[in-house]
Amino acid sequence: MLHRRTVGDVMTEEVVTLRPSTPLQEVAALLDANDIVAAPVIDDDGIPVGVVSASDVLRHETGRPDPQGPDGSDEHAWGKARARTAGALMSSPVFTARADWTIPRAARELRSRHVKQLPVVSDDGLLTGIVSRSDLLDAFIRPDAEIRDEVEQDILGRILGLDEGTVAVEARDGVVTLRGHVPDPRLVPVVVGLCQGVDGVVAVDAHLDAAQAA
Repeated sequence: MLHRRTVGDVMTEEVVTLRPSTPLQEVAALLDANDIVAAPVIDDDGIPVGVVSASDVLRHETGRPDPQGPDGSDEHAWGKARARTAGALMSSPVFTARADWTIPRAARELRSRHVKQLPVVSDDGLLTGIVSRSDLLDAFIRPDAEIRDEVEQDILGRILGLDEGTVAVEARDGVVTLRGHVPDPRLVPVVVGLCQGVDGVVAVDAHLDAAQAA
């Protein structure tokens, strides 16, 4: 079976976390020292209850709502402005991911939620990691040699059982080019489909026929 990488394969397991009682000055220092854009807030059991981002801190530090503006009577906005701890400033509820999610599923969740990262939780809700947009992008930006080896060894060899050298594989900038012979014409779309499912493959250019090699 072809291995598709999951959130668990690309997530960061050592997560910088905050507590609801963490002072904002410490929040800012932790984000800056670890060069991260956000950190999950966890309760005493290790369950994520919110997220504080660098933009939250910056908005807090750059001013309060304009009393005459659209948020002038918004108590929630004023509450954020008066925040002194991570618990008061955090965004909640927190959107989370699971380690067994596929990369495309996590990417769709990030996009639909308009967030840059998702805490990853176990079945019992405990924090096990965090996955960001850059983590997901890395899954698609793979070395061409790695893509070629997966096509040759896993798809052509292990899954389809084709003899070595039957199909020549070239990978360049994520485009896989196939040249050679397959024993049955019905295998051509199968080979193409399997190659398209390999992480990092942008397109497949197939030059295959069902004639036996001379």
